[in-house]
Amino acid sequence: MRVGYIGLGIMGRPCVLNLLRAGHEVCVWARRKESAEPLLQSGATWADSPAALAGQVDVLVTNVSDTVDVESVLLGEGGAAEGAKPGLVCVDMSTIAPNGARRIAAALAEKGVDFLDCPVSGGEVGAVNGTLTVMVGGKAEALDKALPALRAMGQTITHIGASGAGQVAKACNQIAVAVGVAAVAEIVKLAKACDVDPAPVRAALLGGFAQSRVLDVHGQRMIDDNYAPGFKAKLHAKDMHIVLDTAREQGISLPAAERTMQLIDELVAQGGGELDSSAIAKLIWNRN
Repeated sequence: MRVGYIGLGIMGRPCVLNLLRAGHEVCVWARRKESAEPLLQSGATWADSPAALAGQVDVLVTNVSDTVDVESVLLGEGGAAEGAKPGLVCVDMSTIAPNGARRIAAALAEKGVDFLDCPVSGGEVGAVNGTLTVMVGGKAEALDKALPALRAMGQTITHIGASGAGQVAKACNQIAVAVGVAAVAEIVKLAKACDVDPAPVRAALLGGFAQSRVLDVHGQRMIDDNYAPGFKAKLHAKDMHIVLDTAREQGISLPAAERTMQLIDELVAQGGGELDSSAIAKLIWNRN
């Protein structure tokens, strides 16, 4: 399969390598060609623009920062839509607003191009290992066409529903992670306040009903006081604003998500945007 890829950051680079290992022909584009050089040395080819890229592939994957970035590379001047042929499937692995995904899908549909919103969970480790969890919104027929490429990058691929549904699932994922991080920070805080070592507390909880990936990974981060980013706070803040904006659009309140978003925003405002978002633990611990 001929696959295009736009967005060669910490997630995109290993995804491209996994596509190449799976035997796909991969063509890439980035704002800075030097960021693509290691991939070109590994067998990828280069396109001079998103439009040029779209004209030569069966599936085009985007993995960029936010809704406006996806709109720019797909629908903007020189964007993929200008060079796309009918039948192209655009797969967006970014985390963007559900309504943004629906808007992009509608615009591309006018050109005979299918759009799948396919946000992922699993972080850089999942991207490197090809074990990402992929949440898919869009047409089942388009997913069938894109599956060979997605299977090279992800282990669990779930069709959630129509356009935007994948992004709704990712918003739900980000609530679970953010609120879970805050809960783990409170677990550690209570244990220490009672003069109990939080390490064996964590170990005990991992063997019972409270066990979770958040407790496992982020609990260890807190015990080690190591907040090197797995997922940067500034990106988690962006995602949580998508969560709360979506909730407001639906006329509902998400009080736990809102409180946790405020903590992440505070961490970013204090200069901690490049830290892992689990560093909100320090804010929680410093309050009575």
